[in-house]
Amino acid sequence: ARLSSLFRGAFAHWVRQREHRHPDAVYEAAIGERVAQYEKLRHAAAGILYMRSKLGKQLASESAELARVGRQLDVAVEHDDDVAAVALIGRRDALAAEVDRLTADLTELTREAEGAKDNLVSFHTEILRLREERVRMLARLANAKARLRFQATLNGLSTDADIRALDEVRDHINRLVAETQVSRELGDSELERRLGRIREVEAEHAARAQLEELKRVRDQRLALPDQHVAS
Repeated sequence: ARLSSLFRGAFAHWVRQREHRHPDAVYEAAIGERVAQYEKLRHAAAGILYMRSKLGKQLASESAELARVGRQLDVAVEHDDDVAAVALIGRRDALAAEVDRLTADLTELTREAEGAKDNLVSFHTEILRLREERVRMLARLANAKARLRFQATLNGLSTDADIRALDEVRDHINRLVAETQVSRELGDSELERRLGRIREVEAEHAARAQLEELKRVRDQRLALPDQHVAS
């Protein structure tokens, strides 16, 4: 018994796992079961409706016969036909009992037919509800799975490595910019030194030119007295 219970429990657990993995199949099975029940109920309801129609016709026939026998009994009584009257009374009573039975049966069948129709409507509504629920729940399941896949993808992505790589790239770019600025500054200083040397040379040349001019003027002044003496 314990082993049987163990197997039943394991099988039930396996079935539940399969159902969780394939909810669409579970809904299809439930809908299929209700459709099968609906078809059986519809067949039974059709039989009840047929019997009600048949009983209705039989009741109408027996009621008509009862009315005809009643008229015949009235005629027999008027003509003092006791033998015929007694026979017709027996016939009338039997027909009356049959009419009562048929009326009771027809009333019961009518009640059962109404119940069958209500059950048919209820089953049909349940089938439609399950089909709508199946579409709605499977859509929710698909959305939930998509969100889980997206979350798993986000969890699987490590941004630390990307951040470190970006920081290294930024540092490298900043170093290159700093080196460029230093090179430009060094280049500007060298240019200034060269321009300074050029200006110094130019000033020296200008000073030497002025010195030569001063010497020339001096030499001219010194040469004038010598010329007067020679004259």
